[in-house]
This record gives sequence, C-alpha cells and structure tokens, in this order.
Amino acid sequence: MASNIVGRHLWTLDFWFTQGLETHMFVFMHFVGLGSALLALLFLINNFLIFVMGAPGVINTVGLTEFFGTEIAKGGYTTPLIIVGFIQTALFLSVIIFAGYHVSKNRDMRADARWLDKSSAYFVRAAFWAVFIIGLADAVLSFLRVEGLHVNVFGEDIAAIIALPAGRGMYFHLPLLVLAFFIALRDRSVSLIWLAFLVVIAEFLIVIARFIYGYEQTFMGDLVRFWYAALFLFASAYTLKEDGHVRVDVLYAGLREKTKCVLNSTGAIFFGIPLCWLVLLRGLWGKSSLINSPMLNFETSMSGFGMYIKYFMAAFLIVFAFSMLLQFTSYLFSSMAKIEEGTFGSEQESGAA
Repeated sequence: MASNIVGRHLWTLDFWFTQGLETHMFVFMHFVGLGSALLALLFLINNFLIFVMGAPGVINTVGLTEFFGTEIAKGGYTTPLIIVGFIQTALFLSVIIFAGYHVSKNRDMRADARWLDKSSAYFVRAAFWAVFIIGLADAVLSFLRVEGLHVNVFGEDIAAIIALPAGRGMYFHLPLLVLAFFIALRDRSVSLIWLAFLVVIAEFLIVIARFIYGYEQTFMGDLVRFWYAALFLFASAYTLKEDGHVRVDVLYAGLREKTKCVLNSTGAIFFGIPLCWLVLLRGLWGKSSLINSPMLNFETSMSGFGMYIKYFMAAFLIVFAFSMLLQFTSYLFSSMAKIEEGTFGSEQESGAA
C-alpha cells in the first residue's frame, strides 16, 4: 500500500517536472525565434543607416569596435549621427525586451506563425513588383541608350545621368523600389507564376528578335537573367511554406507526425535560421562584404551597354535570406504548436503566402 502511494507521488513529480521542462523549452524557443526575426529586420534597417547614412551603429556606439572588427568613420561622427547611434542601441535592446514580454503574455505560437507568414509574403510580393517594374524600366532605358535615343527623349542632362550606373540607380531604381513596396500593400493577389511567365515571354521575344529581325543586344539577355534569378530566390520561402523542398522521403514519410514535427523544429532552429543569419552577416557585415560592396558601388557588368542591374541582383540574397528566416521561424512555431497541443493534422495552419 505504502509503495503504491510512493510510486504514484514519484510518477506525479516526474510528470510535472517533465511537463514543466517541456513548457520552459517551448517558451525559450518561442522567444529565440521571435527575437531572431525582429532582430533580422532591425539588422537590415541598421545596415542602411550605417553604410548609406553614416550612422555609427550599435557596436561602435557601445565601444566594442575592436572586439567585432567594425570600421569607424575617419572624421568621426557628428552629434546628430551619435544620437542616431544611441537610438539604434535603444531599438536593439527594445526588440529583445519586446520579444520577452510578448512571449510571456501571449503563448499563441500559431498566431505568431500566421503573422510571420504574412510578413514574409509581403516582403516577397514587394520584391516581385520591384524586379518587374525596375526590370522593364531599365530595359527601356538601356534600349534608348543603345540606339542613341536617350538624348532626344530626356535631354542631355538626364541622358548623362542615365549613362551612369549610380545616376540610374539613385534617380530611377530607388524611387521605383519605394513604389513597389507601396503597390505590395494594396495588391495581395500577385503570384510568382507571373514571374515565370515573364521569363518565358522575355526569352520568346529574344528568339523572335534574333532569328526573324536579326536584332540582339546585351540588355535583352540581362533582363531574362534578372527575372530568372529573382524567380528562384524569391520562391524559396513560399516553397518552404508549402513543404515543397526536397526531403529524404524514404525515411521521413514513414515517421509519426509528432516525430516529423520534432525533426522540423530541430531543423529550423539549428540549420534553417542559422543559415539565413550566415547569409545576412557574411553579406552585410562590412562595406566590402559580398552583398554590400556591389550595392554601395552600383556595380554593373562589363558589357557596357547592358542593363545596370547587377548590383540589384546582389540584393536578391537579402530577399532570400530574410524571407526564408521568417518562414523558417513560422515553420518552427507551427511545429512546436502541434507538439504542445498534440494536434498533428497534415493541413497547414498558417495563412497564405
């Protein structure tokens, strides 16, 4: 009798200890995932402020320059920029505090997963409109320049700006990029299928122009490559949401749903999210980094009369890494919610991307 009572008490303690440990783990993973997504957004904003506006950034503001190997402006920082640096630091701390507060007050990981889905979808949608509008506009400008018509159409002053990569980037590409983000707020019906259709149409026009009219220019191939690269990198997050990426199905398909959720969570937290951060950090850490360097210098191809969009293609990696990071975090939250609630349906719980 006594042994049975002791046994029941030990089982109860073990149950509550296990359940409490599991709950704390879910809370911690929720905090890490949400904090990572918010810090990634802040990292992109700070990258613009540091390398375009000349702000000191968090590391230089708190005096950790030598430890992280960052660069300080040769002439120092003006008072307004120092204030911006303190704002950057405050925002960094605020993001961490907000993530902790949100997780402590709201444990609904499915709601956060849906919010991340929508954020990723908006970011990719804006990128789609950007490459569509900028691609067409730059192709037209390149055609006018190749045929010597840009002076007649725009005048000598604007024609001189069009001939320079930095001028075309600052006065044509960037305003169109801002326009794309506004269009993405209003239009939520766009599909990446249209980007695939545009690639086919552009390639078809090249064939017609080359073999029927004997006309071929470098910018025509540049436009196809521009849209083709965007198609593959932008569609990665949507493919992840639809569970369309390649798996070792021989092993995965036969597993229980709970085991699948555990594997999905493990893969997202230890492989997917760190990979996205690696792309962002390696590409955007310094002025001469793999992504920052071509963007800041408005890098173009050596063809001369091609499109001035090579630097813009480097930014595709930002779209890929950030949208995938949001989607991996959503994937993590959805899988953990299923484990926590014990619901293992096959349907996707998140909103449409």
